[in-house]
Amino acid sequence: MIDLYTASTPNGWKASVTLEELGLPYEVKAIDMQSGEQKQDWFLKINPNGRIPAIVDREEGDFAVFESGAIMLYLAEKTGKLLPADAKGRSQVIQWLMFQMGGIGPMMGQANVFNRYWPEKIQPVIDRYQNESRRLFEVLERRLGESEWLAGDAYTIADIANWCWVRTHAWSGASVEGLDHLQRWIDKIAERPAAQKGIKVPVDIDAIRQGNGKEAEEFAKRARTMVQR
Repeated sequence: MIDLYTASTPNGWKASVTLEELGLPYEVKAIDMQSGEQKQDWFLKINPNGRIPAIVDREEGDFAVFESGAIMLYLAEKTGKLLPADAKGRSQVIQWLMFQMGGIGPMMGQANVFNRYWPEKIQPVIDRYQNESRRLFEVLERRLGESEWLAGDAYTIADIANWCWVRTHAWSGASVEGLDHLQRWIDKIAERPAAQKGIKVPVDIDAIRQGNGKEAEEFAKRARTMVQR
């Protein structure tokens, strides 16, 4: 059994979708980030960085893994699934996983902060992160015009990692208009039962994050308290 410490964020979904795809039994431990639970001493023993997600593998002597990409690699290697065994295939997956961790995630994350959570609108900063997110989407578009999946012919953790972020492009204010290959890929993964279940862990917030109404604004206000944590 694996304990999953998480919250409803793209990085959290990377872990839960992976667990669902692999069919591994896991127990959800929802972390209240608004109250700063992720900074409490007990959690810092699991993740010294005080962020979600993190897992504890009870089958391996309560072995803790933090950082979403590291969790995905650990789970894929543990099961021998969603990651090729050959060196070149494995490297391709890791390259696209790192692309998400070093590009898509940080750029979309900052777009979220300044577009949704920052107390004042600084338009040049918003433009910077939204435009860079769009540029990265175009990188994915070119790749997906050459290959069904990011790392080749097989669906892998690279697809899961990027999808969990890119699917939230509307919240970031980053357009996918005209990126037909990317949209095909987004829609295809969205049809997978494991993906559908994983993005509802620990709670389903999709309806809130899809728009700009009152619920979305209230969600953003609550999130502002976490920006500096």
